[in-house]
Amino acid sequence: MKKERICSFGIIFITLTLALNVRGQQVKRTDKYDVAAFYWPAYHPDPRFKDIGVFPDGKGEWEAIYKAKPKFAGHEVPKVPLWGYEDETDPAVMGKKIETAVSHGVNIMIFDWYWYDDKPFLEDALNKGFLKARNCRDMRFSLMWANHDHNSYLDPANPDKSKIYWYGGVTRSIFEGMVDHIIRDYFKQPNYYRINGEPVFSIYELSTFIKGIGGSEKAKEALDYFRKKTKEAGFPGLHLQAILWGNIPSTLKDVPGDHIETQNSTLAYFGFKSMTNYQWCHFVEPSGDYMPWGEKAMKKWAEWDTSFKIPYCPHVSIGWDCNPRFPVERKELVVNNNPEYFKSFLQKAREYVDRHPNQPRLITINAWNEWAEGSYLEPDVAHGMTYLEAVKEVFK
Repeated sequence: MKKERICSFGIIFITLTLALNVRGQQVKRTDKYDVAAFYWPAYHPDPRFKDIGVFPDGKGEWEAIYKAKPKFAGHEVPKVPLWGYEDETDPAVMGKKIETAVSHGVNIMIFDWYWYDDKPFLEDALNKGFLKARNCRDMRFSLMWANHDHNSYLDPANPDKSKIYWYGGVTRSIFEGMVDHIIRDYFKQPNYYRINGEPVFSIYELSTFIKGIGGSEKAKEALDYFRKKTKEAGFPGLHLQAILWGNIPSTLKDVPGDHIETQNSTLAYFGFKSMTNYQWCHFVEPSGDYMPWGEKAMKKWAEWDTSFKIPYCPHVSIGWDCNPRFPVERKELVVNNNPEYFKSFLQKAREYVDRHPNQPRLITINAWNEWAEGSYLEPDVAHGMTYLEAVKEVFK
């Protein structure tokens, strides 16, 4: 009888421990690879769209997609989503995205995250959609601070993309408010993506951050503050991830000494722990066939292995065509991209991770839903689920 009682108490203890694990800590995952798709959260009626006079139909950037016109013979627009022009702030809609993504091997969403004029922009897809979905805990998520200046690129009728609506730089006091919000409302979510227990936070434009906050030393002090507050919240540290492209300065002239002379030493100075890309077009010109474009991007991986000391998490892009955002033809685009070619680059990314066993097993993809840039995993009428099937065949 005593043994039975002890056994019962043991079962109750284990059950309670598992329940607390689900609610209070990140649940341990058994996936061999972390496959993360960037998520562009602009397919809902964000109230700030009215401030800049775009998307009066009330469907967010879906309006630019279904109103897109072919710019040349054979131009494959408008793109037509297989699921229709759904509102991503609906938890049921987001739940379908989560279920489809996870079942095909995409187990992390990296949400593009914005903070302009000390206010959020495009947060509702995450707050109202993803985090309210019934199956939210089936998938992890993280934030990429897309801290670029916000110009008129979201206005398809405006050929002048130089107009700035909001600037991406922030002051120290605004940054501290951001940090409090990020840690409280996102890092503490049990399914926030962590590496070695540390919440992962990506910064899109390091140069913009440095300039806005008042120079390299002040930027370092601000990031040290971010690390400190993250540790005070109970985490072992903060995993800063750099988005590698031309916005990482190669020299920091305002830092005393002569040790900040390369992008590698810049990232080390600020305490970044890994890096990835957001899009191949940031370092390989998107002009012509998809395969040569991707092969040129692959060659960069070996170069970065030697020029950087922090781990590079390989990135694969699906395509590039931003014509839906412009009233006139944009010739910087990629053609002949198909799921089989995409799959071949996913295989190379997997092989890269396998050759680097001492780094995060993370692969990033652009993107889940960059419809206006011609780079998306979400099913469309033309290709169905074939891009997602490519991910599944490589990683599941």
